[in-house]
Amino acid sequence: MSKLWGGRFTKETNTIVEQETASIGFDQQLANEDIRGSLAHAQMLGECGIITMEEAEQIQTGLKTIQDKIVQGQVEFSVEHEDIHMNVEKLLIEEIGAVGGKLHTGRSRNDQVATDMHLYLRDKIQAILALLTQVQEALYEQAQANVETILPGYTHLQRAQPVSFAHHLLAYFWMFQRDKERLKDSQKRVNGLPLGAGALAGTTFPINRERVAELLDFDFVYPNSMDAVSDRDFILEFLSDASILMTHISRLSEELIIWGSQEFQFIELDDSFSTGSSIMPQKKNPDVPELLRAKTGRVNGNLVGLLTVLKGLPLAYNKDMQEDKEGMFDTVRTLDASLSMLAPMIETMTVKTAHMRQAVTQDYSNATDIADYLATKGMPFREAHDIIGKIVIYAIEQGKYLLDLNMDEYTGFSALFEEDIYDILRPEHVVSARHSQGGTGFEQVEEQLQQAKAALQ
Repeated sequence: MSKLWGGRFTKETNTIVEQETASIGFDQQLANEDIRGSLAHAQMLGECGIITMEEAEQIQTGLKTIQDKIVQGQVEFSVEHEDIHMNVEKLLIEEIGAVGGKLHTGRSRNDQVATDMHLYLRDKIQAILALLTQVQEALYEQAQANVETILPGYTHLQRAQPVSFAHHLLAYFWMFQRDKERLKDSQKRVNGLPLGAGALAGTTFPINRERVAELLDFDFVYPNSMDAVSDRDFILEFLSDASILMTHISRLSEELIIWGSQEFQFIELDDSFSTGSSIMPQKKNPDVPELLRAKTGRVNGNLVGLLTVLKGLPLAYNKDMQEDKEGMFDTVRTLDASLSMLAPMIETMTVKTAHMRQAVTQDYSNATDIADYLATKGMPFREAHDIIGKIVIYAIEQGKYLLDLNMDEYTGFSALFEEDIYDILRPEHVVSARHSQGGTGFEQVEEQLQQAKAALQ
């Protein structure tokens, strides 16, 4: 069967070339978007008198019939027709006859595929934003229940200072909030219409691109036809935003893995989000967060892949751009699955408050508060820092923690120490004392929860 573009050719396409250059194997995912764009294009052609309104209505009816058949699984796409655009057009001609061939008037596959991807990403970003909100809600609920739960905070993966567990969880809430803001901002670039740019130079037909933009709810029309068909910045921006988002998911996943280990025992993941060992019956493995951590590499790879495809392309459209879709589709699927698992995993995890409490009473993470204590009594902080360093060395040598030292031991280092040092060193005081804006103090965390609630609303 001859190609729809085959008039200029005297030989059939080589079979291997046909198979390797066809994109229908993956771009059939754009079938709905392709038909939506075509419905609007046909409406505009009729309104502009480029085809009759009767022909436009006939084309639209045929397109809707094809759309229904695709949904019902009654359509088999053909490699011979290369891509979703040619497959739909061929099906349309079979459905309504030669008038179906008028649909392609005033457009090219170059502006058509760009439009399809704008429509696709616009919808998918909205779905991802909804899933991100579910993750934030799970973090919020766990944080709300654990304002006064105290665990060690870390720097360099070494115990640093006690913090509220809610404060720690809310750090991820705000990371995901920034991810949402980036995705929302990207919609400004996603929601532009390339259709009507033709292959690269526009068209001789008196089309109305603004009308198509109106029909498809686009905010603007690309002002330059060459840019319209060659722009993939909106996909790059999405992939970049997705890579940052997956990095945040990976960081949270790493903490869940560490916290759930026998060495930490700060949390336990629900059985429904864990797996076992085929040989070691006692094992409960954090496979879900491990897999989420690994998926970051996949998403990052999709970004780097498209950057590399585009880096040396001259204007306007080139076949290289066929490589823009699979990574985009894969990233959307990966984000959808990752976020869908992450929210309920956070919701169902058990917080082991007793183990967290034990951890903050058996370390030296309250040392900074002794330095602050001496500083409030007039000692220069740098001098106080030096004294506390010596106290920590002494306590380690004696096999004690800071709360275990008696007053004689403290006053041996400085006469400024009084009995109130023991209240200062209690984990609850250490945390609540950090009441600067954005700090881990309980009142500040409650304030932060209010801000988080407002962000969710």
